[in-house]
Amino acid sequence: MKGLKSLTYGALALALSAAAAQAATEVRIMWYSDGNEGEVLQDLVKRFEAQNPDIKVVVDNVAFGVVKEQLPVQLEAGRGPDIVRVVELKSPAKHWLDLRPYLKDAATFEKSFSNTLDWMREDGSNALPGFMTQLTITGPLVNTTLFEQASVPVPGEKATWDEWAAAAKKVADSQKIPIALAFDRSGHRFMGPAISMGAKIIGPDGKPAVVDEGFKAMAQRIADWHKNGIMPREIWGGVAGTTYKGANDEFVNGQVAVYFSGSWQVAQFSQKIKDNFDWSAVPEPCGPAACTGMPGGAGLVAVKYTTHPQEVARVMEYLASEPVVREFSERTLFLPAHQAVAAKGVDFKTSDPNVKKSLSIFLKATQTADPLALKMQSYRWSGPIYAAVVSRLGQVVAGEAQLSDAYARIEDDIKQKVSEASR
Repeated sequence: MKGLKSLTYGALALALSAAAAQAATEVRIMWYSDGNEGEVLQDLVKRFEAQNPDIKVVVDNVAFGVVKEQLPVQLEAGRGPDIVRVVELKSPAKHWLDLRPYLKDAATFEKSFSNTLDWMREDGSNALPGFMTQLTITGPLVNTTLFEQASVPVPGEKATWDEWAAAAKKVADSQKIPIALAFDRSGHRFMGPAISMGAKIIGPDGKPAVVDEGFKAMAQRIADWHKNGIMPREIWGGVAGTTYKGANDEFVNGQVAVYFSGSWQVAQFSQKIKDNFDWSAVPEPCGPAACTGMPGGAGLVAVKYTTHPQEVARVMEYLASEPVVREFSERTLFLPAHQAVAAKGVDFKTSDPNVKKSLSIFLKATQTADPLALKMQSYRWSGPIYAAVVSRLGQVVAGEAQLSDAYARIEDDIKQKVSEASR
């Protein structure tokens, strides 16, 4: 009888457990990964479920192409996951859920991510749709071994773009490497240095006003550096239109003294360079107006077509909390957007000193980014501006146009896009 009673109690416990699981509200997250962040998220979600047995979180790991191509179709049909990780945040903002009415502490959520919330809001809105899972920032990466071998000091904080170009050329000449300074072929990469030189980009009426003296100052440097061999023509002049081209392989192979790219390169450089040479991110080079890179990143947002917004808000508030963001950042080697986490510093879990130093420098750069650089992430015309800039300056580097022609064409390209959107 005793065994029968024990069996009955066990069956009852199983039944109750099954009933509880059945009663749990399911929250689905559409998630893509660049590295190990999907595994880290799963650990954090399991912890949340243990503390919140009434919610079952299902993480649907998908390829980035699914988010890019299939999600927009779902959203336009009034469907989608409950939560999604995206890089395209502003244009689909009408589909995001405002979490503000459902959060326990909306004020803390807002304060923690205030610098980046406009990136995912409709213009003029004060909604709290989600948060950036990580920030990226453009900036220089330096082969410090080459600098040491050339006996050239690595320029420090507040060093100008001209000082950086001169130092890179000295290293390249001394060490007989083909590339002194490389820039990703990207309008986005160009824009941080241009803002540093004083470019205003946005006119008083809110419309693009791109070609000013600050913009010309950086464009002239790009043209001159290509002419005198500091920058290689193959990157900006070797492809056409808006085609992106980087110098990853060349940097990994020790052929570049200074590479202006960004924080997203750190993890893969660690894996590929190993201990072949020392390298590091360095503080943002300066112009007369600023010393800034361009921020970006991926965000986690709630979708307004969810049928259980309160449970979604609980998941989001947990994932956006300071201790969870800190652990996520430490384990994934991502730069946090949470301002308190960033201000206190992050103990990145890596044994590679090049990585630790680089991420700490890039993290500092996210906190000192120029306000205009931050604003560009939510500016309606950023895409057309970047496209026009890289296309037309690429023609200059390739010898197909003069700078004066490029300036006129950049303005015309952007005006055309603004006009088309206004019809």
